[in-house]
Amino acid sequence: MHLLSVSVSKPKTLMTPEGPMRTGIYKAPVTGRVRVLKRHLEGDGQADLRVHGGVEMAVYAYPAEHYPQWRRELGREDLPYGWFGENLTVQGMLEEEIRIGDAFRVGSALLQVSQPRLPCHKLAFKMGLPDFPRRFMASGRSGFYLRVLEEGDVGAGDAIERLERDPVPLSVRELVELIASDEDRIPELLERAGRVASLAPGWRRKIQERLARRRARPGPPGTPP
Repeated sequence: MHLLSVSVSKPKTLMTPEGPMRTGIYKAPVTGRVRVLKRHLEGDGQADLRVHGGVEMAVYAYPAEHYPQWRRELGREDLPYGWFGENLTVQGMLEEEIRIGDAFRVGSALLQVSQPRLPCHKLAFKMGLPDFPRRFMASGRSGFYLRVLEEGDVGAGDAIERLERDPVPLSVRELVELIASDEDRIPELLERAGRVASLAPGWRRKIQERLARRRARPGPPGTPP
C-alpha cells in the first residue's frame, strides 16, 4: 500500500445557478511533506463542518485504482488526483479490503478508518452531472474518511502500513451497501455493523436506530421472541 498524492485546498466561494456556494472540494496535489493535524491537513479546509472535516472526517482517502474506471465510464481524461475531493490518493486500499477501524501508519502519522464518504451536491456541481452522487454511491467506489490518532507528516511516495484492525470485521464496501439497502435484506450485516466500536459516532447512531426499528417489528408467526 502506498500514498501516491497529497491534495489540499482552502474553501472558496463559487457562483452556481442556485446562488453562491462555498466549498473546499477543489483539492490540488502538493509537493513535499504535509502536516496532518487532528482535524485537517495543514493548508486544507472544509466549508461545511457538519458533513466534512472535524475529528471523525479529518482526512479523506480515495483509491487511485478508481481513476481509470471513472475516466472510461465518463469519457473524460481531465480527472487528476484530488479530483474527488480526497486529501490522500492511495494505492492498494480498495473499499472491499479496508475495514472500519483499520489503523495505518502513513509517514509519521497514525490514521484510523472511521466511515465511508457520502457524496453531496457539491460533487455533482464539480462533475457537471446532477445525478453523479447517485452514480458515485451505486459504484461502491466511495473512498473513506480517517481520524487522526497521532499527528505527523505525510508525502507522496510514503509506504502505508496497517497496524491494527477492529475485532468485528466490517469493510467500507459492506457499510456502503448496508446504508444504500433495505436493512431487512441483510440483517446479519446490520447486526455486525452494530458491534463495530470504531465506527464514527454519527454512523453508529444511525445503525443503532435501524437495529432498534428492526428488533421492534413483530416477526412472522412461530418466530421465537
